[in-house]
Amino acid sequence: MISVNDLKSGLTIELDGQVYQVISSEHHKPGKGQAVVRTRLREVESGKVFNKTFTAQVKVQRARVDRRDMQFLYSQGDIYYLMDTDNYEQLEVAHEQIAEVAQWLKEGEIAHTMWHQGRLLGLEPPHVVERAVTRTDPGVRGDTAQGGTKPAIVEGGVTVVVPLFVNEGDVIKVDTTTGQYLERVTN
Repeated sequence: MISVNDLKSGLTIELDGQVYQVISSEHHKPGKGQAVVRTRLREVESGKVFNKTFTAQVKVQRARVDRRDMQFLYSQGDIYYLMDTDNYEQLEVAHEQIAEVAQWLKEGEIAHTMWHQGRLLGLEPPHVVERAVTRTDPGVRGDTAQGGTKPAIVEGGVTVVVPLFVNEGDVIKVDTTTGQYLERVTN
């Protein structure tokens, strides 16, 4: 058991039989009354995010979540095939289990799986990935004085807002947590 005052981003806790990951935690002491801790939690299995406020003296159960690196092999229909990089065992995962991160998977890349009591809870892609731009409009010089942006579709079908100088075939770095363009890798 840990105090809610000790909650930090990334920590996993167990409430009412469900596992939650702490996104943010803020300690608040109002002028009157007792201190509270405002948290933003993500239910690990479903991916739903919500806010929850605890009184400062509450204790919660820390969830024991194991993380394993697995290599994404391929997908066939709605089934995704992963391989444990330690023992080479293969795992079949249904699209529903990883729907929110499936767009960031690329064959051969490593993803981090989360396990709780022998059950797969979810999948985390790398925080930054390199993807080739598959479709975008050409940028036109002189369109803006400050530098503009345009939408681009990258491998996996994700639409990312990129600067005008990015063209089809360029490889760019993208933050998978926000879906934002970070930088161009090649021309």
